Amino acid sequence: MTGAAEPASAPVVARVSVLNAANALTLLRLVLVPVFAASVVVSAMSHAGWRIAACLIFAVASVTDLVDGWIARRFGMVTSVGKVADPIADKALTGAALLLLSWYDLLPWWVTVVILARELGITALRFWVIRHGVIAASRGGKIKTALQILAIAWYLWPMPAALAAVGPWIMGAAVVVTVVTGFDYVAQALRLRRRTG
Repeated sequence: MTGAAEPASAPVVARVSVLNAANALTLLRLVLVPVFAASVVVSAMSHAGWRIAACLIFAVASVTDLVDGWIARRFGMVTSVGKVADPIADKALTGAALLLLSWYDLLPWWVTVVILARELGITALRFWVIRHGVIAASRGGKIKTALQILAIAWYLWPMPAALAAVGPWIMGAAVVVTVVTGFDYVAQALRLRRRTG
């Protein structure tokens, strides 16, 4: 015994591997985007079987968006790669769906432009304030995502005429919530910038 104090050991910070389940699901979603797009193109939005296939692929890809985030948070698998890849995969899937629906004259182009402008704008806004803090997804943002997914799936599935008429109403609600939450995120970003200088 020398009586000398033992040096305090540095805290061990666990490193999260990029190769994890959450990122694998995000990668799957990215891979499914061209598969989904190809299914829509093959269907030409007139072949019922291919439309059903496209809708199911879109649904599976959308579910991975919900699951990968939950897994990352629940099991501590959040990575820098995931933070970047996840929103890219989301925008790629939604953007491809909206563009194709407009291309086949099922959805007005202004709807696609409004939604994509909001999505890309908020993504850019998040990067603009990232050194000041994180703009967390709000409840309104989650409702927006759910409405967009439901509306797109409704348009993709070969519905009977009476049910197909409901699609524009769901999409209309999605557009309203998309715009309103967009303004809310802008307000959050401005408050964050003012608060942190």
